[in-house]
Amino acid sequence: MEQERKAQLLEHLVASLCDERGIDAPATRSADELWSAFRALVNTRPPMPADERWLRMQDELLKGLIEDAGTASVADAVASPAHPRIRLWRGDITTLAADAVVNAANSQMLGCWRPGHHCIDNAIHTFAGVQLRMECAEVMDAQGHEEPTGSAKITKAYNLPSRHVIHTVGPIASGRPTALHRAQLASCYRSCLELADRSRLSSIAFCCIGTGVFGFPQEEAAKIAVRTVREWLGASKSQITVIFDVFSDKDLETYASLLDIPSS
Repeated sequence: MEQERKAQLLEHLVASLCDERGIDAPATRSADELWSAFRALVNTRPPMPADERWLRMQDELLKGLIEDAGTASVADAVASPAHPRIRLWRGDITTLAADAVVNAANSQMLGCWRPGHHCIDNAIHTFAGVQLRMECAEVMDAQGHEEPTGSAKITKAYNLPSRHVIHTVGPIASGRPTALHRAQLASCYRSCLELADRSRLSSIAFCCIGTGVFGFPQEEAAKIAVRTVREWLGASKSQITVIFDVFSDKDLETYASLLDIPSS
């Protein structure tokens, strides 16, 4: 996306969001500064309808940014020699074109409200667009209560290259997981797989559920994730492909070891 077009779109989008709130738009014309303002405004925007023209401009912006970042396919992930239907990929989950990507949600399931916060929930909602929070609100209103830990819900993915987002709420372990936390984390993976299978999806990409602000130790969480997925695939007739998406060097090393994938 050309920087001039990016700045034009952001200027209009930010001005409209500020007008919606009755606040002054930032004076800057810098695309980077406008992007920060845009992200903060959509992160804190309540789930409510948006003008069709505004949505078209938002969609153009987000699709352009994702295209600029470069998308990856399921085939780009490295298959485990021990289980070819389990793959490992390192990168930004918002650029992965799987049938579904998994979002580590909170119990309100409306996305992260902290402006510009570097978490999966924030990134997925930001790049999917405001439509995702609106759909999540509809799902939660129909449910009538917070999302239980270990369960899962499916929505459209909107501007993401994936077709769907599957949202699951991990346990809040705060660095000291109990037997209940371990069971809940395993339930997250099973619930997502079962929902993907019922939805007839051919691939699902998991982030590292529960290891961010929820505080589940990363190495133990990875062992639970891999064991649970292997057990589920072994007991199921599903032919779904499972991708573990990681971001850090440590997570890459941990999952590669668990999946018997040689270090590159």
